[in-house]
Amino acid sequence: MTDVPEASSLPPVRHLAAAHPVPSSQAPPTQAVILAGGQGSRLRPYTDDRPKPMVEIPGTGVPIIGHQLAWLAAEGVTDAVISCGHLAEVLQEWLAGTELPLRVRTVVEDEPLGRGGGLKYAAARLPDPDGPWYATNGDIWTRFSLREMAAFHAERAATATLALARPRIPWGVVETNEFGQVLDFIESPPSPYLVNAGVYVFSAGFAALLPDVGDHERTTFPRLARERRLAGFPLPQGAYWRAIDTAKDLTEAARELAAHRPL
Repeated sequence: MTDVPEASSLPPVRHLAAAHPVPSSQAPPTQAVILAGGQGSRLRPYTDDRPKPMVEIPGTGVPIIGHQLAWLAAEGVTDAVISCGHLAEVLQEWLAGTELPLRVRTVVEDEPLGRGGGLKYAAARLPDPDGPWYATNGDIWTRFSLREMAAFHAERAATATLALARPRIPWGVVETNEFGQVLDFIESPPSPYLVNAGVYVFSAGFAALLPDVGDHERTTFPRLARERRLAGFPLPQGAYWRAIDTAKDLTEAARELAAHRPL
């Protein structure tokens, strides 16, 4: 377990103003789980010798997990549990040799538990397993106010809240009128649909609703949705979000970094 009280030299975080201040009785979580066990097969050859969260964003010299830890610490998180799997020792070695901005503990599943089971297993290692917590997928590079999301979650008395992003469609689209005449060509427009951004706020007791083995997005989330206990927080305008799934995503992230978007 690494315990470093001072922030590291990882990139700074731009805070978006919180539209909904959190009452003192409903302070935002200070603990988080990061799911970092995926093999990242679509990112090969980058993931041949390291887990997906250890792939570096070009131009930064810092792996994805480093950017996540910097963001979480800047948002008030003091403790994180990282659920490891594929090439866990590479991630653990990096953590042990890096000055970190928060306390970190790693857990490794003895056998694959699925995303829901892995989340439950890691949550049991949080310093306050009976308190609220954040969670994020280990392949997400994002910047937005977690405090604002926690306030949104509290105002709706939700059991779980997931961040919602509107990614850009990777192809150009064609705009037509009612007569079938082409009006315009639009390159990579925003999707008309919101997607699960892979960042969550969970209330105390949520972990008990997770399966021991399996996928929470096919079990726990649909159940909570039917009971109206699941909320969706659209990322604010100006928030940065990108899932790092392919080599193209790395290239795009580097381009956006050069344009100073994810500050």
